[in-house]
Parts: sequence; structure tokens; C-alpha cells
Amino acid sequence: MSERAPLPGRPVRGSETGRPLMAAFDLLGRRWMLRILWEMRRGSVRFSEFRDRIPEASPTTISQRLDELVAARIVNQGRSGYRLTKHGAGLLLALGPLELWAQSWGARVAEAGDQESRVNR
Repeated sequence: MSERAPLPGRPVRGSETGRPLMAAFDLLGRRWMLRILWEMRRGSVRFSEFRDRIPEASPTTISQRLDELVAARIVNQGRSGYRLTKHGAGLLLALGPLELWAQSWGARVAEAGDQESRVNR
């Protein structure tokens, strides 16, 4: 298990007590973490596939993130590659409402920007 993985009950960014929500925010806020999770939404992904699908991320970073996800029991590693656990699949479902909120927020920000640019003409 990775010692660096933020886990509930351990001090994490933003929480000395390691409150579960803060541990989740710390884990999910790491560079490339959400993208790696997204790539597993349809099933197992081999390490080489992650490298092909996320060429901007270094292999070292991908490996670190996968180790953290395994340590957090969000992902399992098997012969067919990396796959979401039941908790990992639940995490993606839980992020669905956040995605809807973000789309609404993005639309409002864009609308406000359009209004501002019309006023400043």
C-alpha cells in the first residue's frame, strides 16, 4: 500500500483528523486522478492504455495515482488491468450530480461573460 495515499483517519490536506470527506477531496484533487478514474468508467484498463489515453501525464504519475487508488480501495489490479471496485463505481455515481452542477455553473459563467462583453462594447 502507498504510504502517500490520503485515507480517512490520517492527516490529509485540510484536515489533521483525516475526516473522510477531506481525505476524499485530497485524493480526488491530485493531478490526473479524476481523468484516471474516468478512463475506468467502462471497465478494466491496462497501464499501457492509460499511457495511450493520457499522453500528457507521465508514466510515473499514472503509476503513483493508480497505487493511491489501490491503497484507497477504489481500484483493484488484476490480470485484465485496473478496474473500479464497488466503492469506486459508487464514487463515479456520486460525482454525477456534481457534473450536472458544474454544467449549470459553466453555463451561468459563460452567460455572465457574454452580458459583460455586450455592456463593455
